[in-house]
Amino acid sequence: MAHDCVLGDDVVMANFASLAGHVRVGSHVTMAGFSGAHQFCRIGDYGFVGIYAGITRDVPPYVLVAGQPPRPRGVNVIGLRRHGFTPPQRANIERAYRTLYRKELSRAEATEIIAEAAREQPELTPMTEFLAESGRGLLR
Repeated sequence: MAHDCVLGDDVVMANFASLAGHVRVGSHVTMAGFSGAHQFCRIGDYGFVGIYAGITRDVPPYVLVAGQPPRPRGVNVIGLRRHGFTPPQRANIERAYRTLYRKELSRAEATEIIAEAAREQPELTPMTEFLAESGRGLLR
């Protein structure tokens, strides 16, 4: 872990997971072995970074990233289940993920749709706040 990193609560970093300077890691994030994050990247709450994945852009809350090159692969369903998210909450998060990654929308359009849904689905609020603050752009 390099200088000026900020880690949330209950972060799991497996063997040889690395963070460059100024990386912010949310709460309940898991980083698998040999994964890493480029400087100034952010990984949102309940995220999962798979083995050997090198993160170069921001990873929104709840998202599972894996592969070479790393790509969003879906929602971290196992992590959400382990932390007590209900089936309806998980379904809402999965719908927000599909809005962000599967529809042909700009980030601004997707953020607006997710923010609208967050009014009635508070589990989406961390995602809308994260998207509004993303400086490096999203991993896509």
